[in-house]
Amino acid sequence: MNSFRKAVEARDSAAIEALLAENVVFTSPVAFKPHEGKAITAAILRAVMRVFEDFRYVREIADGADHALVFETTVNGKALTGCDFLHYDSDGLIDSLMVMVRPLSGANALAEAMGAQFDRIRQEATHP
Repeated sequence: MNSFRKAVEARDSAAIEALLAENVVFTSPVAFKPHEGKAITAAILRAVMRVFEDFRYVREIADGADHALVFETTVNGKALTGCDFLHYDSDGLIDSLMVMVRPLSGANALAEAMGAQFDRIRQEATHP
């Protein structure tokens, strides 16, 4: 089983952060511009753990340094299905994390919930 998956399922934010490369690029399903860097990515992932309800991975696909983890969750009463696309660098750290979600109603609920978290995310990223 993927170490990121284990850390997420354990809701272990320190273990998740330890798996991120300093130069990780996080591509959000609800923001146009990717976020670059370990601090902001870790803060976003902590916020995600706060807004996702009944989160569970349902499928894992691995191909060398590339992994896809399909998940199901609820955000503010809206069910959604998503996928974490991970790429691991030569040191075994995640240097790319892209998340995609569906349906639109779930993506909209996620955008709203994460928008409400963003002041806290910025604060955590700049003052860890």
